[in-house]
Amino acid sequence: MGVAGGDGSTKPPAAAMDVESSKAVVAQPTSVLRSVLLSYAYVAVWISLSFTVIVYNKYILDPKMYDWPFPISLTMIHMAFCASLAAALVRVFRLVDLPADPPMTPSLYVATVVPIGALYALSLWFSNSAYIYLSVSFIQMLKALMPVAVYSLAIAFRTETFRRASMLNMLGISAGVAVAAFGEARFDVFGVTLQLAAVAAEATRLVLIQILLTSRGIKLNPITSLYYIAPCCLLFLTVPWTFVELPRLQAASAAGIVRPDVVVFGTNSLCAFALNLAVFLLVGKTSALTMNVAGVVKDWLLIAFSWSVIQDTVTPVNLAGYAIAFLGVAYYNHAKLQALKAKEAERKGNAEAGARLLTPEKEANARKN
Repeated sequence: MGVAGGDGSTKPPAAAMDVESSKAVVAQPTSVLRSVLLSYAYVAVWISLSFTVIVYNKYILDPKMYDWPFPISLTMIHMAFCASLAAALVRVFRLVDLPADPPMTPSLYVATVVPIGALYALSLWFSNSAYIYLSVSFIQMLKALMPVAVYSLAIAFRTETFRRASMLNMLGISAGVAVAAFGEARFDVFGVTLQLAAVAAEATRLVLIQILLTSRGIKLNPITSLYYIAPCCLLFLTVPWTFVELPRLQAASAAGIVRPDVVVFGTNSLCAFALNLAVFLLVGKTSALTMNVAGVVKDWLLIAFSWSVIQDTVTPVNLAGYAIAFLGVAYYNHAKLQALKAKEAERKGNAEAGARLLTPEKEANARKN
């Protein structure tokens, strides 16, 4: 029970106040610890699924393993599976809401989603094709060029301003990747061309997302992104598939060579869909920058796995070159983090200044009333 005060109010005893304050002190570190542990859990789930999808795709496409040399067909299976599950989650179970402000009209879909879907199709086609010709470790090293491609295209599209320090950083990353390529024991010109084309397509897609979607206030999570983009991507993939892989598939099927395993392709597609859910959790609960940093950790794990388990050759020159690129990417992520902190501090400062300006006006209005 509380203690009645002289004004008739009931005040808690001092002992009770001490207990409540101690509980608050204990609860705050506990909630912070729980938040940190959840963030690490999201990172671990994303790294595990991304790792699994990459290794699984390599297993299916590599001539020395499962030997399914049809990357477009594999990508189309992924897109059909993801589009079907996304449609079920949105339309049947209604677990995810579609964007309403602005609504996705047919004209808006053609102007925004179709170009992104086309680039996504190219990115997936080229990147999956590269696994036939290159090792997993070397592909991860080539992917370090992604910040270089994104920054260069962002300058070209005028969504980023040119900074000498940033460009020197990009040149350092490029130099590291060049050294890694020079030391690659299993260098294949066609495979490298495919992977570089995949990086270019993906970088263009990321820049166009900012220009076509973000600037118009269209916010899509990975489920609604798949709902809109996967069918479009599947449609674009049918064009090269018809001319490049369909004749070969028909010949291989007639000869009894190709007999796809439903379990293999089903679990592979499920992993690809789960990866999109993990992206939603990681970016939604932490940030896109956290995913970039986690991606660097994942790349090192994949390089170690490729060398120790798949028995891919990783030379000291490979590692030295990737270490240079890694330092450049780490600095890029650090610079992004500092820019985000500065922007957030500026936003809070403006909000506090606005609040201070409104306070005298509120006090004047209160005196009048």
